[in-house]
Amino acid sequence: MAKEKTLADAFHETLKDVYYAEKQSVRALKKSAKAAQSPELKTAFEDHLEESQEQVERLAQVFEIIGKPARAKTCEAMTGLTAEMEEDLEDFGGTQASDDVLIGCAQAVEHYEIARYGLLKTWAAKLGYDEAVPLLEQTLAEERKADELLSNIALGLDVSGETAKPKAKSKAA
Repeated sequence: MAKEKTLADAFHETLKDVYYAEKQSVRALKKSAKAAQSPELKTAFEDHLEESQEQVERLAQVFEIIGKPARAKTCEAMTGLTAEMEEDLEDFGGTQASDDVLIGCAQAVEHYEIARYGLLKTWAAKLGYDEAVPLLEQTLAEERKADELLSNIALGLDVSGETAKPKAKSKAA
């Protein structure tokens, strides 16, 4: 008779999934940084790339905390998101909409990661993986910050793809 699955099993499986996703995110950020036209967006992708590489290392620490080898399991969600990004880069790369489309793709990845890291942090706390909680919380905060930064950059791009200049304030009489 098969052993009943536990929350610890779900945590481990999700951790493997996120480990794969984060490694894919590193690859996608490299491509995004190359494709970005706005210097601000390029820098944001490069900075988050460095953070993501550290996040992969943090995940390896979480595997160690739970006494399991750091192994990835194909994450179908991330596979779909990166495939969509590739398609969008083919369709919009080099156009005026390119940076906005890149931001949309990147935010889809960030939202997925935010959901998964929030879940892992909650489960780690429930399972008593106390050393894992701050590692997951740090990554969750970085993902939220990256998402917010992308939103701010998107708002600053005008429809020509250039960074919009602040509008002059009208003088009230």
